[in-house]
Amino acid sequence: MSTACDSRTAVRLTPTQIKVLRGVHSGRLNKQIAYDLGIAEATVKSHMTALMRKLNVRNRTQVAIAAQTLALPVA
Repeated sequence: MSTACDSRTAVRLTPTQIKVLRGVHSGRLNKQIAYDLGIAEATVKSHMTALMRKLNVRNRTQVAIAAQTLALPVA
């Protein structure tokens, strides 16, 4: 199974997905991420679903691990 951790895999994320990814990587809950970004918790869940699909992972923990390997732009 190929994951986002593969160096040859290019992943295109929206600016909000990057912010959600940072929040997950920091260990924040969806509710906390939603508050920080000024969006609904359901919207964070939608972004999480999109992130899991794009990163080819199955759960939140794998998203956080994948976030470590991605070179995220500085906020």
